[in-house]
Amino acid sequence: MASSPSVAVVILNWNGKDFLEKFLPSVIASSYENLSIVVADNASTDDSVAFLQNNFPQILIIRNPSNEGFAKGYNTALNRVSADYYVLLNSDVEVTEGWIEPVISLMESDQKIAACQPKILSFYEKNKFEYAGAAGGWIDKYGYPFSRGRVFDFCEHDNGQYNDREEIFWASGAAFFVRSAVYDELEGFDESFFAHQEEIDLCWRMQRAGYKIFVVPSSVVYHVGGGTLPSGNSRKVFLNFRNNLLMLSKNLSASEKWSKIPFRILLDNIAALQALAKGNSTTFRAVQKAHLEFFKWNFKEKKKNLLPEIKLKNLAGVYNGSIVRKFFIEKKKTFSEIVGFKK
Repeated sequence: MASSPSVAVVILNWNGKDFLEKFLPSVIASSYENLSIVVADNASTDDSVAFLQNNFPQILIIRNPSNEGFAKGYNTALNRVSADYYVLLNSDVEVTEGWIEPVISLMESDQKIAACQPKILSFYEKNKFEYAGAAGGWIDKYGYPFSRGRVFDFCEHDNGQYNDREEIFWASGAAFFVRSAVYDELEGFDESFFAHQEEIDLCWRMQRAGYKIFVVPSSVVYHVGGGTLPSGNSRKVFLNFRNNLLMLSKNLSASEKWSKIPFRILLDNIAALQALAKGNSTTFRAVQKAHLEFFKWNFKEKKKNLLPEIKLKNLAGVYNGSIVRKFFIEKKKTFSEIVGFKK
């Protein structure tokens, strides 16, 4: 495979020494030959860097000047990485034998495939899909992301039901294969997101630019992850609600914004009020803060969006209905029940 395209696995680390110690050996054992491994350190305060220097001297370490979050942290690091393909890999991911080859093979077969993800299973329950991406990311008509194998906080068991290679809406940032030329063309992640849903925004922009996103389930990784958001973590709640609205405002067509965003804000407020009724004032305040920041963002001078307007329903991996209705009212829990077909 001497002539195979170059691949750089780039792991963004922040105080993740324990994860690096546990999972980096599986990455180093990867069979793909034209491979480099990089750890981009987001100004860790633990001994991550010293640990890497002492135990894995073959690993290139890029030291970011501060904790720049997922979006800017990767943008900063990738400016210093040269490869045909980047694989952005979370530090808490265990990879399996031959996980790179089938993905790169597919991407090499079609220059319009810009990003891919493997099948992502739970590290602790290896027969279940993991929250962050499962078997490929979708989105509903109101911008709620979900996955083949994961809807809201419900993760299905993996019985091979989503083993087909398929075009999707978004690929998970936990194990994100991306063509470097396209990443650069679209100027990478939107740094205003800091963390959460920046990969969905990038994949949406990729589709608007004429590219495709795929899941390749013959490649398998196991993710520790966090699953649902801790109710007390106001920062995570804030980022998820704010960033989802930013993404909608950036990417929906002009006509769709007026119908979808107000309804989406209404649904957000219903969720916030339900949290408040359960005594969770932290989540309520985080949602209100997210809305306030979203409105402020809309009044700021923004870079002109030069990508073509395409209605959401015309993109791949879109469910033209409401997963809120299906999941909470009709009690449909699985991807197949909601989207209406089984593979």
